[in-house]
Amino acid sequence: MLNWVLAEISTLAKIYDKVGKLTADAKFESGDIKATVAVLSFILSSAAKHDVDSESLSSELQQLGLPKEHATGLCKSYEDKHSALQDKLRDTSLRLRRLDSVSWRVDYTLSSSELREVNEPLVQLKLQTQGAEPGSSDTTIVSVSPDKFRVLLTELKQAQAMMNALQ
Repeated sequence: MLNWVLAEISTLAKIYDKVGKLTADAKFESGDIKATVAVLSFILSSAAKHDVDSESLSSELQQLGLPKEHATGLCKSYEDKHSALQDKLRDTSLRLRRLDSVSWRVDYTLSSSELREVNEPLVQLKLQTQGAEPGSSDTTIVSVSPDKFRVLLTELKQAQAMMNALQ
């Protein structure tokens, strides 16, 4: 992720430089340029995310007050890169890490320095997931009460039954 951010910062800097030069005559402030780029990014990525056709996008932009020639130009670029934009959005959308293994143990506290008698079990869940880098893994340890563990186990069994029914 960090490499992607560093590569895109360079591209973003070039875009701001070009837009800055193009808008120098209009005396736009840096904040105006950044806001415009952010709005365009939001509009185009939202349109691609919801698979809006360029004609509908153009119509909506005009209804919002964008002049027809600007909407037409923007939508032409959108139409040309629609598939590539959707592919990029698919690649960068939220992904859950693959769960490699789950182990658990029950710790039973009989007493502590604070209380004479505790008699309270605690379930320790250890989750191994695929790491951010290929071939690496991450470990997460979660402590839950026995009641919460029972609920989790019941819900996991229900989810597994549903998945098996779908196959």
